[in-house]
Amino acid sequence: MLTFQPWKTWITVIVCLLGVLLALPNVVPQKTLDAMPSWVPTHRISYGLDLQGGSHLLLEVDLKSVNKERLNGALDGLRTALLKEKIGYTQLAVDDEHLVVALRDAADADKVKGLIAQVDPDLATTSMPDGKLQVAYTQQSLIARQNQVVDQSIEIIRRRVDETGTKEPTIQREGDDRILLQLPGIDDPQHMKDVLNRTAKMTFQLVDESVSPEDAKAGHLPPGDELLSAEDISAGRVGQPQQYVINKRVMVDGGSLTGASASFQDNAPVIQFKFDSVGARRFADATRANVRKRFAIVLDKKVISAPVINEPITGGSGVISGSFTVQSANDLALLLRAGALPASLSIIEERTVGPDLGADSVRAGTTACLVAVGLVAMFMVVFYGLFGIYANIALFFNLCLLLAALSTLGATLTLPGIAGIALTLGMAVDANVLVNERIREEARHGRSVISAIDNGFSRAYATIIDANVTHLIAGSLLFELGSGPVKGFAVTLCLGILTSLFTTMLVSRLLVVWWLRRSRPKALPI
Repeated sequence: MLTFQPWKTWITVIVCLLGVLLALPNVVPQKTLDAMPSWVPTHRISYGLDLQGGSHLLLEVDLKSVNKERLNGALDGLRTALLKEKIGYTQLAVDDEHLVVALRDAADADKVKGLIAQVDPDLATTSMPDGKLQVAYTQQSLIARQNQVVDQSIEIIRRRVDETGTKEPTIQREGDDRILLQLPGIDDPQHMKDVLNRTAKMTFQLVDESVSPEDAKAGHLPPGDELLSAEDISAGRVGQPQQYVINKRVMVDGGSLTGASASFQDNAPVIQFKFDSVGARRFADATRANVRKRFAIVLDKKVISAPVINEPITGGSGVISGSFTVQSANDLALLLRAGALPASLSIIEERTVGPDLGADSVRAGTTACLVAVGLVAMFMVVFYGLFGIYANIALFFNLCLLLAALSTLGATLTLPGIAGIALTLGMAVDANVLVNERIREEARHGRSVISAIDNGFSRAYATIIDANVTHLIAGSLLFELGSGPVKGFAVTLCLGILTSLFTTMLVSRLLVVWWLRRSRPKALPI
């Protein structure tokens, strides 16, 4: 007996009405939406770069510099270990992708290999024919570090982009060392490029006042020091920047910052910062032990300022002053809040999609969907009459539920996504075709109206579920293995399959049950 339980009826009606309500913001003008009651949802589907227009940037992570910096760290550790063990050497330097060690006494080679393993277990040592030791990181270690750096870079980029207020950016990995960044609605990406081009690695280091910059440039630079230039953040200044001899030892780094904001002090833009508990303790210890000495604030190997420590700073917060403009102070505060990039980025590809081209794509996609719906609706009415009309009503709710799902999940609609919607609408009536043909077949076998309809729905469901599950598996694989446009297509396809199952198994059946109860027909209108 063809039945439809009351709870199924209520669930179907409520879901359909909710779908229409959530889909409404996507089909009415913004002015009309603003005039509606406050309880009406206002969240619209976000358009991707190809529909809204914007900027496309392909970034490359400088993994070579990361490896070199890591080798330099190992070099410092090995130098300390060799001095402690009183082992003489004639060369200790980083050469390309290796660390080269030349010992005075070749008999110390085995002992030095043990020291290298203690400095970093990931280091592998090879004895060269000329007696030198060549030290490099293992391939497994390099791959692990590479993945870590790229993943960390993606997270930092996401924070920086979010801080600028850009909506619905696409940030994803491309290959081994590249990151794809798409910014819908951003026509001029120059400011974003300026934000991304800075590593924003901030450190607090002591100024070595025992040697002048002139002596350092003349070759009298102590082993633990480096010569850095001051960063002139204001525009339009001429002349050589001031230079400082900086101790390489980092007293506190920017990783301990918990907040940074632009402010004003003495009518000049400054940056206020605050450390976490660990950073505050280190900062207090460093300033307490170095009163009357100069303390350099270094950003990306440039000295922002080098004030004199007049007294210990124990509050865990401070102010960075310099030649800031209001914009540069805000940008630097943004970078410090988002965190430092583990490696520098270079832009290897840049494209801009105009809003007119995106609008044309939206119009073309909308036209394609309307044509698809119109042709499908005509086909169903011509071939199946009243049951075709019910299938078209189910198709309408299918489209509403699909738009509602995209809006609720915050999915970004792209041009391939529109293609997925058009394909879904075409496929959505497949299940209704299966049901209607099964009902016809049952009627030809002499069954009554109710029995034919009941068997038609019941026996078609197995085929419907099998077909849609296989499509869902294919769509899930596209989403998991694909990227960019493929993911957009997969999202709309998978959501469309789920809404099609709901409308076929519940909405279409409910409409037919209501018709049977009201009309009690003697023959099938199909």
